[in-house]
Amino acid sequence: MSDDHTHVQEFFGARAADWDSRFPDDGPAYAAAVAELGLRAGDRVLDAGCGTGRALTPLRGAVGPSGVVLGADLTPAMLQAAVRAGRDRDGQLLLADVAALPLRSESLDAVFGAGLISHLPHPAENLRELARVVRPGGSLALFHPIGRAALAARQGRQITPDDLRAEPNLRPLLVGSGWRMTSYVDEDARFLALAVREG
Repeated sequence: MSDDHTHVQEFFGARAADWDSRFPDDGPAYAAAVAELGLRAGDRVLDAGCGTGRALTPLRGAVGPSGVVLGADLTPAMLQAAVRAGRDRDGQLLLADVAALPLRSESLDAVFGAGLISHLPHPAENLRELARVVRPGGSLALFHPIGRAALAARQGRQITPDDLRAEPNLRPLLVGSGWRMTSYVDEDARFLALAVREG
């Protein structure tokens, strides 16, 4: 396991048990972001870096009983927390790295990634892997329940020009990884970048 993986697992593993109680009001923001992904009944969607699975219930609601919802995370403790919360009823949980997903190419209609981009050790490569598993014309949502400035303030830091989520950085990163950005919102109440998989 790489040092990057170990760091991510240690960081999230130590926080898994009380993760949901630390952010109890995020549910509506997750539901709104999932709605903007434009999923239809029967679609196949991955929650990449699903954590405790907070997006799984709205994703299941969007794709219905005929759809497929997968949640992949690198940290076993986060997946265990998702099971304790009963969210495994809404999607199949996978212990997997988004750098090497155990999925067929072009097998999904969409990927949802909450808080994902800042934890990717190799963002361009990792976004290419997400593009690999999504059909041409499929969608990607990069989401955070608070915007960049609010998150920086919460963490006691300043936003820097090299922030991957800044639009001038994120747009070319997505393009170079097989995606075309279609929408970008960075407000105190949420961050949401939507993209389409290029053919």
